[in-house]
Amino acid sequence: MTTMTDTALAEFKMPDVGEGLTEAEILKWYVQPGDTVTDGQVVCEVETAKAAVELPIPFNGVVRELRFPEGTTVDVGQVIIAVDVSGGAGGGAPVAEQATVPEPPTATEPVTAAEPEAEPAAPEGRKPVLVGYGVAESSTKRRARKPAAPEASAAPAAAPAPAEPAPRSPSLNGHNGARPLAKPPVRKLAKDLGVDLATITPSGPDGIITREDVHAAVAPAPAAAPAPQAPEPVEAPAPAAPSPVAGADARETRIPIKGVRKATAQAMVESAFTAPHVTEFVTIDVTRTMKLVEELKQDKAFEGLRVNPLLLISKALLVAIKRNPDVNAAWDEANQEIVQKHYVNLGIAAATPRGLIVPNIKDAHAKTLPELAESLGELVSTARAGKTSPGAMQGGTVTITNVGVFGVDTGTPILNPGESAILAVGAIKLQPWVHKGKVKPRQVTTLALSFDHRLVDGELGSKVLADVAAILEQPKRLMTWA
Repeated sequence: MTTMTDTALAEFKMPDVGEGLTEAEILKWYVQPGDTVTDGQVVCEVETAKAAVELPIPFNGVVRELRFPEGTTVDVGQVIIAVDVSGGAGGGAPVAEQATVPEPPTATEPVTAAEPEAEPAAPEGRKPVLVGYGVAESSTKRRARKPAAPEASAAPAAAPAPAEPAPRSPSLNGHNGARPLAKPPVRKLAKDLGVDLATITPSGPDGIITREDVHAAVAPAPAAAPAPQAPEPVEAPAPAAPSPVAGADARETRIPIKGVRKATAQAMVESAFTAPHVTEFVTIDVTRTMKLVEELKQDKAFEGLRVNPLLLISKALLVAIKRNPDVNAAWDEANQEIVQKHYVNLGIAAATPRGLIVPNIKDAHAKTLPELAESLGELVSTARAGKTSPGAMQGGTVTITNVGVFGVDTGTPILNPGESAILAVGAIKLQPWVHKGKVKPRQVTTLALSFDHRLVDGELGSKVLADVAAILEQPKRLMTWA
C-alpha cells in the first residue's frame, strides 16, 4: 500500500478496499499539499462499486503531492498521494499544487450535501452510518466543515487534523476560502449555467445552496426556478432537467455511470433477466397500525428510538416469514439447489445521493421490536451519511422498499439479486373505506410483493402477502402470531 523513495518521500497506493475490486473513484480529498498528516488520519474518501470508504494514511509527515484530482477513477495499486516523512517542514509542498487544481472531466460531483466540506475525522469519531426512508432531521448528523465554523455546533464533534490552519469564520456566501455547500444536482446546475457558487448567498438549512439560489443568480425572477422534491435525498448524478435552461448547445447531458450506480444497474439487469418475477398487490386499512405507532412513541421502551410505520411493517413481514418459512430461500444455479435460510437478513432499500443501496439488518428475525427500531435507526443514519459498508449490503434474504415516501401508491419492485422476495410499501393516505358497514375516512395503503417464481409459487407468495396485510390491519396479531 505504501512505497518509500530515497528522499524520504512515502507513496500511498490505492488499496483494494473490498472483495477484489479493481478500481475506486476519489470523491473527496481531506488534505492538501503542505498539510501535516499523522498515522491513521483519514486523507480521502473513495467510492467503489459497493460503497464509499474513507482511507487512513499509515505514516506521519507532510503532504507533498496529490496525484489525482477529485472525481478521478484510479486503479488499485496506483499511487494517489506522496508524503514527505523526513521530519522537515515540508519544503517542496507547492510542487504538487497543480495536481489539486483540475476539476473532474464532465462528471457530476459525487459529494453529498451531508458531506461536502468534510473535515478529516479523528478515528474515534468515524462511525458507520446509513440511509433509509422517511428520516427525521434529528436522526441525521453532518460532519463539521473543514474550517471550523459557528454552524458546526449542530454537527458531530470531529477533531481537526493536526497542523490545521487556525479556524476561520466563513461568510454566508462561502468566501474566505470555505467551499460552498451544495448538493450534486445543484453543483451540476450551477456548472451548466456558468454560476460561481462562491458568489451565491445560500438560503437552505445549514448554509446549503439550493436550486432556487442558483436560478436567482442568473435570473432574479423567483418563478424561474421550478424546484423538484427537495426534502428527500436524491441520487447524485442529476437528471437532465437543468439542461434546457443551460447554454445554447446544452441540449443533452452525458453522465458517466460508475461506482455504486454502475454496480446497481448491472445487478438489476441480472436480477430482472434471471429470476422470473411475479408481483401481487393488496390494498388495506392500516388505521390501527398508525394508532399503534403513535402509542409506541410514548412508550418508555422506545425512548430515544425512531418509531414509524416502517418499523411495524418490517415486524409484520418478519412474522409472515416465520409463518411461511419456505419463502425465505435462495436459488443455487451452480448446484441446482434451493437453499433454505433459517435466518432473516432484512434489507431496506435506500435512495442515497450516490444511488440505490440495500443494506440489511442481520438476524432481524431474532430482534425484539425495540431492537429492530434501533437497528433501523442505525441503517438510516449510516446510509444518509453515505457510510454504508460493503458488508452491510451483503447476505440479504428479503427486502422492503418504501416507495410511499415519494407519494407513490405502489410499484412492481425488482428483486435484490440472490433474494427471494421484496415488499413495496405505498403511500399511506386518508381515503373513504367501508368500515363496520359504513363508509368512513381511514388510513389506507397498497402493498406489492414481488417474488422469484422458481422459489415461491403463487400460493406461498399470496399467503405471505396476506399475512403481512392481516397484521397491519389488526396489529394485535403481532402478539398472537409471533
